Amino acid sequence: QVQLVESGGGLVQAGYSLRLSCIASGRTFSIYAMGWFRQAPGKEREFIARITWSGSSTYPVDSVKGRFAISRDNAKNTVYLQMNSLKPDDTAVYYCAAQPISTVGRDPRLEGTYDYWGQGTQVTVSS
Repeated sequence: QVQLVESGGGLVQAGYSLRLSCIASGRTFSIYAMGWFRQAPGKEREFIARITWSGSSTYPVDSVKGRFAISRDNAKNTVYLQMNSLKPDDTAVYYCAAQPISTVGRDPRLEGTYDYWGQGTQVTVSS
């Protein structure tokens, strides 16, 4: 089993920054990559980025390119999402997800690629 716990969300004004953290525990050796998704009210869950433990691969999305950055600390079993120049449209619940080794090669943009999900952390950006 793998457990994921997100933290770092909050309420900020437009233009400010936040860094989200996601700590993985349990059978972390079985994780191939970690991804971040978000879901705004009335919208479907949206893929943001993914990073692998071994190759450090990332898959940025145009809407956050140049403002968001994904990173990881393997020793701490933690993945981060640095969010700069936040906009009101970034308001959403942000989720981290773990992709197991068994799904290597699947499209990282698809929810089904990931077997484990965190509880989500709320990010609210005021104008």
